Amino acid sequence: MIYNEGNEVPVPNLDLLTFLFESEHCAAKEDTPLHAEASDPKYAFTKAHCRSLAKQFAAFLRDNYAIGASGPDKDVVVAVSTGQSALACLFYGVVAAEGVYSAASGAGMPKDIARQIRDGPSKVLVCSRDLTKLALEAAKEAGLPRRNVLALESYPEVKLGSVDGTVVCDFKRELSWRTITDQKALERSKICILYSSGTTGLPKGVLMSHMNMVSAAAIPATFNRPYYAEQERQGKPPMERRTLGHLPTAHVAGVMGYFVHPFYEAGLVYWMPGFDFDRFLTYCRDLRITTFFTVPPIFMAIAKHPAVTDQFRHMRNAVSGAAPLTADLQEAASKKMGLTEEPILQTWGMSETTGSATYMPPGRKVTMGSLSPLIPNVTMRLVDEDGKDVKRGEPGEALIRGPIVTMGYHNNDEANNNAYTPDGWLRTGDILREQDGEFYLVDRKKELIKYKGLQIAPAELEGVIASHPSILDAAVIGVQQEDTEVPRAYVVLAPPAVDKLTEDDVVRYVESKVAGYKRLRGGVKFVDAVPRSPSGKILRKEVREMRKREEKGSKL
Repeated sequence: MIYNEGNEVPVPNLDLLTFLFESEHCAAKEDTPLHAEASDPKYAFTKAHCRSLAKQFAAFLRDNYAIGASGPDKDVVVAVSTGQSALACLFYGVVAAEGVYSAASGAGMPKDIARQIRDGPSKVLVCSRDLTKLALEAAKEAGLPRRNVLALESYPEVKLGSVDGTVVCDFKRELSWRTITDQKALERSKICILYSSGTTGLPKGVLMSHMNMVSAAAIPATFNRPYYAEQERQGKPPMERRTLGHLPTAHVAGVMGYFVHPFYEAGLVYWMPGFDFDRFLTYCRDLRITTFFTVPPIFMAIAKHPAVTDQFRHMRNAVSGAAPLTADLQEAASKKMGLTEEPILQTWGMSETTGSATYMPPGRKVTMGSLSPLIPNVTMRLVDEDGKDVKRGEPGEALIRGPIVTMGYHNNDEANNNAYTPDGWLRTGDILREQDGEFYLVDRKKELIKYKGLQIAPAELEGVIASHPSILDAAVIGVQQEDTEVPRAYVVLAPPAVDKLTEDDVVRYVESKVAGYKRLRGGVKFVDAVPRSPSGKILRKEVREMRKREEKGSKL
C-alpha cells in the first residue's frame, strides 16, 4: 500500500533565496537576528545584513572566479568550515551567484576533500581560518591553485579572501540573484551537493534543488505555526526560536538545520566552532536555547552525564535523528531535560530526502521509540526483497517519493540506477514498520544479521545494551560462526564500571531482555569508543575492521 496518499499542503513555487529573503512566507523581519557567535552573542547578523553579505559574496565570486558566469548549476564551490556565524551567508552567496555549494567535512583527510574537489569539479575551495592547512593540502592534491583557496572569517569582522593574499573581498559591489517561479526549473535546479557518509563504497554527492529545500522548510511550518499561534492566544509565552549550531556543517542537519529552517521561522542560530559537551551545556543555559536537533550520542550524554542539571530549563522542544534513539533513552533524556509535556521526538530522513521525511506535529502525543508520521506531500511504500508491498504492520524496505526527495547523485549514474526505481521511488535501504500511522526503524537492510534464517537487527541490540546504566555506547555487527551469522557487541563502559562489569555480565543482561535467537553468541568486546560519523551514525565498516584486527592478532 501507499502510505500518506492524499495528505498534501501547498508549497510556494519560489527559489530558495526569494523564499527566505523576499517572500511573505518567511517569518523573519528585516531586523530579525539570524546568526550569532555563541561566545559573543551580541555579535549577530540580521536578515538585512545577511542579504547584503550574500549579494557581496556573490559579486566577489562572480567577478574573481566567474562563478555562475556561464549559467546556473555548473560552477561548484566546495566549503570546509567549522561553525561560524557568516558561513550561512557564504551558502546564500554561492546560490545567489548561481553556483553550486558543495559542503565538505572538516573531519576528513586531505584526500577526501581533494576527491570532492575533483568530483565537482570545483573552481573554488573556501575554508574557515582554522582549517587552512587541511584546505591547502587538499587543493594541492586536487591541482587547485592557491589563489582559488579562500579563507572565510566571521569574527570579530567578516573577511573573505585568498589564502595567498592576492584576492580580497572589499564588500563594495552586490550581485542580486535571479528569481525563479517555474516549477520544473525549480525541480531541476542544482544548488547544493552534500556527500553521503560512505558507509558502503565511496561517498556519493547528493544533489539538492531549490524545490527540495523550499519544500523541506515550508511543509513542517504548516502545522508548527498554527500550533504555536494557538498556544500564544491561550496566554502561553511566544515560541522564541533559539538554537545552537553544534553539528557538522557538511551534514544535511547543519545545512537545513542552521542555514534554512531557523531563518524561515525567524529563529536565531548561535554558532560554536566545534562540539565540546561542557561548552554545549553552558551555552544551552546561558543563551536560553529553546530548540535543537541533535543526534543520539549527545542525548545519551545528556541522559547519563552527572554534569547535566538545569541547563535545558528554557527548552521547548528537541528532535533526534540521523540514527535510532531507543524508547528507554528517549524517555530518560526527556526527563533529564525537563521535557515532560512535549518529550524529545524522533525524525527519520537522510540527505536524499533533504532531511526529515517524518515529523511529529507539536501538541500530539509522542510515542517513545516512534519515528513519527510522514510529513505532508510525502508518500511511502514498504516492500519485501522482491519489491512487493508487505502487509500492514510487517517490516519492509522504505521506498519514498515527494518534493523533498532529491533528483539523484552527482556524476554517478550507477548509484542513481541502484537508488531509484523506474517509476521514481527512492530506495532508502532502511527497514521500517508502520503502526497506527507512525513508523519504527528496524535497521538498515544491509546491516541485518541472519542467524539460521532468522533476522536480527543490530539497532535493537544496541538499544538494549545502551539501556544498561553502566554502559555509554554500543555497536553490534554480525560475525561468522560455523555455518551462520551471530551478533557480536563492542561496548563502551562508563568510567565507574571499568573492571567491575564483565563481558559475561553484558551477555547475560541482553539475554534477559531479548528472544533466544538474538543472544550475543559472538561475544562482547570492551572498547574506548564506538566509531561514529560526525552525524552520529555508527561506522560499521570501522567496527568490522576492529574485528579483523582482533582475528589477525589472535592468529599471531
